[in-house]
Amino acid sequence: MSNLITRSISALVYAIIFISAILFSAETYIGLLAIFATVCIYEFSKIINLKNIIPYVFLIAIVLLSIKQPAFSLTEPLIAISLVGLTGLLYLLISTKPIKYGSFIQKLGLHIIYLILPFYFLIKLPFIDDNYVPNMIIYIIIIIWTNDSFAYLVGKNFGKHKLFESVSPKKTIEGFIGGLAFSILAGILIAKFSNVFSTINWIVIAIIVSILGSLGDLVESKFKRQAKVKDSGTIMPGHGGLLDRLDSLFFLAPFVYLYVHYIM
Repeated sequence: MSNLITRSISALVYAIIFISAILFSAETYIGLLAIFATVCIYEFSKIINLKNIIPYVFLIAIVLLSIKQPAFSLTEPLIAISLVGLTGLLYLLISTKPIKYGSFIQKLGLHIIYLILPFYFLIKLPFIDDNYVPNMIIYIIIIIWTNDSFAYLVGKNFGKHKLFESVSPKKTIEGFIGGLAFSILAGILIAKFSNVFSTINWIVIAIIVSILGSLGDLVESKFKRQAKVKDSGTIMPGHGGLLDRLDSLFFLAPFVYLYVHYIM
């Protein structure tokens, strides 16, 4: 019971801080994401055993790039690099092949592909035609929470077939399907009670969020399993590290950004 209370308080504080920053202004949203990214880089560096400041330098550069809006656009090449890199990680997850990071270049590349570029697109995601639309991020977070909650509930009560047992023994195919179904329902309800995007667009976004968010969580689990660690850190009592909480959100960000800004 005490652990449940600790987890609940920790999750509540996290949610209040995150949602307040999103709603207050674009500046507080970007600022909090920069702090979150810094912590996640620190935690990820410990997981893959990299002691170097260069990832933080890249983070500063990418945050400044997202703010300054240079005359020449780097968005297209950056999203191409991000999607190819993240797809490569998904291939290694599905094929059960190990993620190699023996050299400094490999470790730095993983920081850029896995964290820095996704955070860049998470910053850029709610800016539609140069207007900050905070509710969009709130709705995506709601879909993530819906997916995680119902994947757990359905998996716990009906789960029989393991999803990726070698990476995360508790996740089941039934839980994955349950999370996806309720995410789509959440997307439909969001479309009904908001004026941000149409119903079909929210259904597509919900599918992307559910599938890529779940796979992003499994990719982080693969990193931790290779490193033989349970959590990415201890900053959130009862939950582990900040990376453990944000792995779904930043992993799906480039894919949702592509859909919202280029396909819709």
